[in-house]
Amino acid sequence: MTNNKPITVTFLGTGTSTGVPVVACNCKVCTSTDSRDHRLRTSVMIQVEDHHFVIDCGPDFRYQMIREKVEDISAILFTHGHRDHIAGLDDVRAFNYVLNKTVDIYATEKVIDSINKEFPYILTEKRFFGAPQLQFHVIDNKPFSINGFEFTPIEVLHHKLPVFGFRLGDFTYITDASFISDEEKKKIIGSKVLVINALRKSPHISHFSLEQALEVIRELKPEFAYITHLSHFMGLHDTIQEDLPENVFLAYDGLKVIL
Repeated sequence: MTNNKPITVTFLGTGTSTGVPVVACNCKVCTSTDSRDHRLRTSVMIQVEDHHFVIDCGPDFRYQMIREKVEDISAILFTHGHRDHIAGLDDVRAFNYVLNKTVDIYATEKVIDSINKEFPYILTEKRFFGAPQLQFHVIDNKPFSINGFEFTPIEVLHHKLPVFGFRLGDFTYITDASFISDEEKKKIIGSKVLVINALRKSPHISHFSLEQALEVIRELKPEFAYITHLSHFMGLHDTIQEDLPENVFLAYDGLKVIL
């Protein structure tokens, strides 16, 4: 685990696949002047000591790294292979160039197959000049260690697609979930901080609604919970936050949580 070392979680992005504002939309959320209503594609960075672990790198990855002034990453963990979670992988090559290092990638075989289809020039027998230099590590639903820190995968369903959440110490991160089995919930119990997705207030086939996410939070009883992967249909940050329980917060881009 983390041996009680402090963990800093940075929300790199908290929006759904379209991001917020949505292109060509003039709704009250997309035209809001509150920066908390502006959401890049969902991703988090976990810092423990000098190690930086990124979960998912979508199409906004380059800007997210620049905005947070990230100078090194230890590894990228992937939850699943949808484009809004993998499309920024090519920008990892900047770390290759500047630091002269290969970046470690942790993903299931199915996700690696999705990466290969999205970036056919990465996983080639003969290296394509300029392609990101990556070291792939295949994971399954068993704990694994990176630099001495133990991550526990938590398998959830994104409609019918298996997706991994991850727990590190007292922090658990779940995105793109519409169902969590009782067996997998056991892995989350005891978390001080739980991040969980909620797309909007109304039901959706492949994402929790706000009320469904709150039901999971009430059941698992973390000290604090943060809602991520929000669409513009959720509503304005301030309006939604007013009605949430005192230990539940809407996450927003750039938010840092220390535990």
